[in-house]
Amino acid sequence: MKVVFLDRDGVINEFPGNGKYVTKLNEFRFVPGTLDALRILTEEGYMIYIVSNQAGVAKGIYSKQKLEHITRNMLRDIHSTGGKIKKVFYCTHFSHAGCECRKPEIGAIRKAFELANKTIDLAQRAFFVGDTESDILTGHNAGCTTIFVLSGREDRRHMRGWKIKPDYVARDLLEATDIINERNLLRSRRRKRRALTVKSIRRRSTRKAS
Repeated sequence: MKVVFLDRDGVINEFPGNGKYVTKLNEFRFVPGTLDALRILTEEGYMIYIVSNQAGVAKGIYSKQKLEHITRNMLRDIHSTGGKIKKVFYCTHFSHAGCECRKPEIGAIRKAFELANKTIDLAQRAFFVGDTESDILTGHNAGCTTIFVLSGREDRRHMRGWKIKPDYVARDLLEATDIINERNLLRSRRRKRRALTVKSIRRRSTRKAS
């Protein structure tokens, strides 16, 4: 069972800024390379879950209906480019609510494995990709291999003060995808052909831009 958990803001879409939220569809923009990364992960047979704190709902900044509208359009765009998200888990509660699904708690990860009729012990073979200390703690608490991406809220300077460090650091989800694939190649000790590599995608993007 190949599983990847992803934070949303700063990993899939561009981070809206400290203290800010994506409140409407025209504020949602994919991080460059994200759609390619999700397609590659899907083609490689990964079950992809999104795990995101969205306390803006509890704060009344945007409604649950607005969040669902953004999510439907996000999934449509992902699916139209060959990616597939198994399920999206949002925690819409206040940070002080004590909800077990709010990161760094692992309630959402537990639910994902329950839905697949698997035990959470399999999280030791899963990956968690995020852009904050909370994401890395979530993955660590569940036993996942953690990847910190630099495309969102926090950077290497923040990481210096963390008690729990990520297993890997990547520029973005596209680069994290390459790490995930290489790690699984090492685990299986088998060579297999990947549909696209990070280098080939970046070369193609460069040619289009020129």
